[in-house]
Amino acid sequence: MAKLSILGVMSNIQMLFFTMRKGKLVGEDEYGNKYYHGKPRRGTKNERRWVIYKDKIDASLVPQEWHGWLHHQTDAVPDKKSPYKQKWQKKHQGNMTGTDKAHFPSHGKKVTNSYDAWIPK
Repeated sequence: MAKLSILGVMSNIQMLFFTMRKGKLVGEDEYGNKYYHGKPRRGTKNERRWVIYKDKIDASLVPQEWHGWLHHQTDAVPDKKSPYKQKWQKKHQGNMTGTDKAHFPSHGKKVTNSYDAWIPK
C-alpha cells in the first residue's frame, strides 16, 4: 500500500480547487482523464493546460493526441473522430515497465542480465 502524505493530499485538493475556480473543461479522453485550460501565468503568453486523471496519476496514460495539446504542439483540441487516427493504429497503452507486460527487444530470445563488456584494445 502506498504511503499517504499530507503534502500529497493537500496538493491534490489545491489542484482540484484551482480547477474549479479557474479551469475551463476542454475535453475528455477514452480513459476518463479530463483536460482543462485557463488564463496564462503573469508574464507569459501561452494559456495554461492541465489534466485531471480519472484514477491513478500516471503521465504515460495520456494519449499522444492529448499530449501534443497539453504541450502546446497544437491548438487543435483532439476529438474521437480525428482524421489523424487510422484503423491500423494500436490502442494507446500506458508504460508497462516493471510489469510482466514490459517490452524486451530480444526478438523472442530470453533476456538475461549477463553480457560481455567491450574492452578497447
